[in-house]
Amino acid sequence: MAATKITPLHHGPIRVEGDFELRDPEGKAFELGGKTTIYLCRCGHSANKPLCDGAHKTAGFSDEVGARAV
Repeated sequence: MAATKITPLHHGPIRVEGDFELRDPEGKAFELGGKTTIYLCRCGHSANKPLCDGAHKTAGFSDEVGARAV
């Protein structure tokens, strides 16, 4: 199984790449059509949550991301 890579993007969504499943709170899988990369909304303005639809660009979402210990 390939590793999943999760990358929060500056001023934008979270990119998810690799082998993954996306499920709703009831456990039903989203139909991703074989995609190996998706973008998850981080700004809260997407009309297609939890997926990003680019709304962060017009909403003025701004957030720099940097790696740190958690």
